[in-house]
Amino acid sequence: MISTLQKTIRPVWAVRGLHTPAVEALKRPAPEDTVTASYGRFISQVKPQHLSSVVLHRSKRMLLDSIGVGLIGSTTGVFELALEHCQHMYGPDDISSVYGRQGTRLSPTLAAFVNGVATHSMDFDDTWHPATHPSGAVLPAVLALSDMMPANSKPAGLDFLLAFNIGIEIQGRLMRFSTEAHNIPKRFHPPSVVGTMGSAAACARLLSLDHSQCSHALAIAASLSGAPMANAATQSKPLHIGNASRLGLEAALLASRGLEASPLVLDAVAGVAGFNAFYEDYVPQPLRSPNDDGHMFLLEEQDIGFKRFPAHLGMHWVADAAASVHKLLVGLGPATVSPAIVQEILLRVPKSKYIDRPFPDSEHEARHSFQFNACSALLDGEVTVQSFSPAAIRRPDLHALLSRVHVEHPQDNPANFNSMYGEIQVTLVGGDILKGRCDTFYGHWRNPLTNESLRKKFRNNAGAVLPPEKVERLIGVVEELDRFGDCKALLSQLY
Repeated sequence: MISTLQKTIRPVWAVRGLHTPAVEALKRPAPEDTVTASYGRFISQVKPQHLSSVVLHRSKRMLLDSIGVGLIGSTTGVFELALEHCQHMYGPDDISSVYGRQGTRLSPTLAAFVNGVATHSMDFDDTWHPATHPSGAVLPAVLALSDMMPANSKPAGLDFLLAFNIGIEIQGRLMRFSTEAHNIPKRFHPPSVVGTMGSAAACARLLSLDHSQCSHALAIAASLSGAPMANAATQSKPLHIGNASRLGLEAALLASRGLEASPLVLDAVAGVAGFNAFYEDYVPQPLRSPNDDGHMFLLEEQDIGFKRFPAHLGMHWVADAAASVHKLLVGLGPATVSPAIVQEILLRVPKSKYIDRPFPDSEHEARHSFQFNACSALLDGEVTVQSFSPAAIRRPDLHALLSRVHVEHPQDNPANFNSMYGEIQVTLVGGDILKGRCDTFYGHWRNPLTNESLRKKFRNNAGAVLPPEKVERLIGVVEELDRFGDCKALLSQLY
């Protein structure tokens, strides 16, 4: 199935009619010395034993959370639209399973697509810094590809985890070469770029491609990447994750057949618009191949962020700050918070246009609204899955509070998920002022969910689709995945 055909790339770097400095600026490194080649070698050479106990533990938590988020995401209207489209336009291919749909199978790339859409359909998937959603772009592709492999050749659990971690690692490495990438995005959605690269890397490893083919898979993926931020807070945003997963898998499969692409796609070479087309301040470094001393995965240095409720990451700061004020208000007497006692609400948050939405009209806009999430937490003491139901969004009390919100953007509050804060100041009708502030919400990579909290979230999410006994089996399978001789036990529990 997988072609081992390799072709020698002999680019000609002849430059005529230029002064010597210009010639030097355009001088290309030897193919084996490029950043792109170093990434290909890493993907093909890193081994399961390079996964430390910390990385294994954290990546298993990511798998569990992502599967749960995908399962509850399979109940959404966006997922239904994506699934109906794939079934109508392409027909079933009876290969790869679909979250929460027993008996429904699609081609591997389409299964990766719809499961990726499910994962991000509620904006409930995990996060990292620099800002991206790492698991949703990789896991659906690795699951679909594993389904595609013959029954007697399924990846071992440890190999599955290695491929997944390679996909996470590639995303993190690429984003750390750009200062721009550290801030809340303005131009394009990061998972639609680095997520596609991560998916391609993970799938290339699972396909056992050689280092040259792995490099080509990344370069092909770069041509399939990118989505504008204009579609944030719409039904199309989940497509970004679906396409990242699908197109990364597509890139790896094309590379396995011998398709070639630029050997400089990850290099910053004058005159070559590669990955720096997405990040103008991109200054890459080669990725060292692992040796006997192992490899330090970024996941070991920095934990992952898990969301407690389904909304844009920035919402978690203002929700926690507002929830603390809710406690103060309830402590003053009434069991519930009435808008009648609130004169004004002031939010101090980072400046970011696409998550500054005073009166959201849909669940997708509500998930991207500082104002909505602060007022929901102020009313209810928390934000939950139910907070984004049509009935909750239309509540008169909520709209009364929204009409009293003002927003400030302090200079010391950057649009950066590693250093921002959320602050709320509520002025009551009688003149009293109550304040709440959150610097690090519960679930942030600096304050990660406990295993107990993560399992509770998973049970709530997966339980929306699966019976309790299957939910518990999934927890056990994921936690012991590295001990399984193949990943069939995992694949069989997703629907």
